[in-house]
Amino acid sequence: MPSEELWESFFEPVGILCTLGVNSSVTDAVEFGSGYGTFTIPAAKIISGTLYALDIDPERVERVKERAQASGLKNLVVTLRDFITEGSGLDDASVDYAMLFNILHDENPKGILVEAYRVLRPRGKVGIVHWNYDSNTPRGPPMDIRPTPEQCRDWALSAGFRYLSTHDLRPYHYGLLFERSDTP
Repeated sequence: MPSEELWESFFEPVGILCTLGVNSSVTDAVEFGSGYGTFTIPAAKIISGTLYALDIDPERVERVKERAQASGLKNLVVTLRDFITEGSGLDDASVDYAMLFNILHDENPKGILVEAYRVLRPRGKVGIVHWNYDSNTPRGPPMDIRPTPEQCRDWALSAGFRYLSTHDLRPYHYGLLFERSDTP
């Protein structure tokens, strides 16, 4: 990860969250890979319930906790967790929204989506954000593991999600929105 300041310069978090349907009608949400809290802190301010932020990096977890405390947030549960191998630790059908932002370049993207599906309530939404499939972006995973929007869509559909929309999150990202279908 680049420095926090550089990383945050690549995003307009509130606009991206709004575009992908994160609003006050979302009660509880989970973020898989909270990083510096770039999206975590604004999302916790927007939703009406609890935001569960998961990350494998102890330093990032501490940073998100610091930022939450500085913002006076009481609805944020930040957890050090390897959700790739251990799952999220959340109950089945326990959240309305799952944030998968810049995480699906992992070696098992479908596994992450299956876990997101499991924890979402019926008609719950999953938002996916990733770097454009373009080697001219200033950062992002190597091109050989960077997913295209079509790959993300295929993975989400195979995990049981229903496609809702695609968004151009200029200048460096794209977003996809899916809904948990009635049957896995």
